[in-house]
Amino acid sequence: MATQAATSSSDFIKNLGKMYGTYTGGFLAFILFLAILEQVGVPNRILGYLFVFFTLAVYAIIGVMTRTAQVSEYYVAGRRVPAFYNGMATGADWMSAASFVGMAGTLFLLGYDGLAWVLGWTGGFVLVSILIGPYLRKFGAYTVPDFLSFRYGGNFARFLGVIVLVACSFTYVTAQIYGTGLIASRFLGMQFEVAVFAGLVGILLCAMLGGMRAVTWTQIAQYVVLIIAYLTPIVILSIKKYGIPIPELTYGQAIADITAREQQMLATGLATAAALKPHIQPFINYSPLNFFAIIMCMMVGTASLPHILMRYFTTPSVREARQSVAWSLLFIFLLYFSAPAYAAFSKLEVYTNIIGRDLSAIRPWLFTWGELGLIQICGKNATNIDAIIAACKAVAGHPGVVRLQDFVINTDVIVLSTPEIAGLPYVISGLVAAGGLAAALSTADGLLLAIANALSHDIYYKMIDPNAPTMRRLTVARALLVGVAVIAAATAATKPADILAMVGWAFSLAMAGNFPALVMGVWWKRTTAAGAICGIIAGFGLCLFYLVTTRYFPGAGVKYFGMTSLTNPLTGAPLVDIAKAMALPNAMESFPTLAHPLANKVGWFDLTNIACGLLGAPLGFLVIYIVSKLGREPSREMQAYVDDIRRPRGRTVLEEKTT
Repeated sequence: MATQAATSSSDFIKNLGKMYGTYTGGFLAFILFLAILEQVGVPNRILGYLFVFFTLAVYAIIGVMTRTAQVSEYYVAGRRVPAFYNGMATGADWMSAASFVGMAGTLFLLGYDGLAWVLGWTGGFVLVSILIGPYLRKFGAYTVPDFLSFRYGGNFARFLGVIVLVACSFTYVTAQIYGTGLIASRFLGMQFEVAVFAGLVGILLCAMLGGMRAVTWTQIAQYVVLIIAYLTPIVILSIKKYGIPIPELTYGQAIADITAREQQMLATGLATAAALKPHIQPFINYSPLNFFAIIMCMMVGTASLPHILMRYFTTPSVREARQSVAWSLLFIFLLYFSAPAYAAFSKLEVYTNIIGRDLSAIRPWLFTWGELGLIQICGKNATNIDAIIAACKAVAGHPGVVRLQDFVINTDVIVLSTPEIAGLPYVISGLVAAGGLAAALSTADGLLLAIANALSHDIYYKMIDPNAPTMRRLTVARALLVGVAVIAAATAATKPADILAMVGWAFSLAMAGNFPALVMGVWWKRTTAAGAICGIIAGFGLCLFYLVTTRYFPGAGVKYFGMTSLTNPLTGAPLVDIAKAMALPNAMESFPTLAHPLANKVGWFDLTNIACGLLGAPLGFLVIYIVSKLGREPSREMQAYVDDIRRPRGRTVLEEKTT
């Protein structure tokens, strides 16, 4: 029976190229079919439904077909995923709604300063390859807390690892589910609150039945969808504008055209110097300190995120784990190298097709986003022509055309609306929506699996019931997966104002809580359990304190902890007058909205709270070093294990219990 299963699995692996090649061809044929339907007059809403439901159905079918009742298959896909396909799955796991939907939007809004996110997120995979990924694979764990428990001798380190994992993964998964709700509400015509839970069904169908095994093979299918969806509109725009189908090569010309258009808008009164932020000017939104702090936090956070590190537990060997990181970097590079071009083409289309347009000639697609509160003109939601004209008439001396200062677009809408702004066929908009949904679902699957696996394996199995049979372990894992997913969806349904910041917070929390203990655990044999535990508590604690205080208790931060106003990157002036703000009746308000005069505007060393990992991680390293030096060395046996982890060849250090 075991031989039969092994043969079947081997045949499956050998046929992966043929299966995914057929799937890709089928998906392209499906796009052409919908394009034909659009030409013969099928309504756009029907096309949107077909796109979303077809892709969700494919993911669900893969999830059902790869369901499993084996522990090693559920947690680490049986450690049989080839490096190439694991790299593709990691790419999908990594390219969240924040990357697919938010990255180009951030670059659109911030221009040069937005590159901090691209540089940090891409560079993180170099750190994974060099410092952490292959060594955790050699160790042979199911989860990151597994490694912490073994290396630092006991369940307290494991418990701290679970706390860090849940804290950074939950904030991140909430943002993904928010992304699925945004896309579903726009393209399926649902209420946002309903759309969030509709997206949740798609997430659970993939992750619940087959765990890591189902999620891996689904994520490969999702990568195919999201990369085709991301590249198609900008390739078309690149051909349309410059005659070259490689947008990365025409990006420079688009930047030059944007700069020329910016000058033209200033000269004709379509923009004011206050409203226009030159696309290529650095350090308008972030000071140099915060620019490089974000790069560092995103880079180190990437190398510390549990749902990414988990992917390298699934390869057959240490060598393939290292190769897998290289493939991951290539597949992620395809999107990240294109994101600046996407932002530039989007901005050029907005400046050309929207700014300067007569109010009565605004195209209807804009109202769909306006009804969701994501596009405003003259300070009001752009729900229809009459509402826009009425809002702009109330502005003194308004010329009757859309000016830059009149137009506000949510950054999440940039990627999804670019095909409509550029007047491309609706099938391209549907394709982009399917890609955004694939990106959000794939990352949400990975994050929910990381949380549920940590709770079921590290808390339930390792700490509560070590003798639990396989079926009970998997039942607990699935129940926890559903529970965490519902809580995250309920949080996302409230439309938290900090949804984009939550993504940045996840990276800083992972950086402060995981990175020092993981790196020192692999690279310094002298690291002791007491040192690691104190380092995790100190680093993660400081990062969490800074983040929570500056956002939710800013008055207390100023009054009790010596925090001062952050400064304007351009002028160096304080963002807020502390004396005046502290004299207001709501100065000491807890959990204020973003409208609070101090929220996110105070701190230490002029450091934004998204980069709080820059405070926590150095403290974590320092505490680990000092406490380890003060204590007794780890046993010779443990030091030999650490040596063994760093040797690429040989058996895994931890013998797995798979029955």
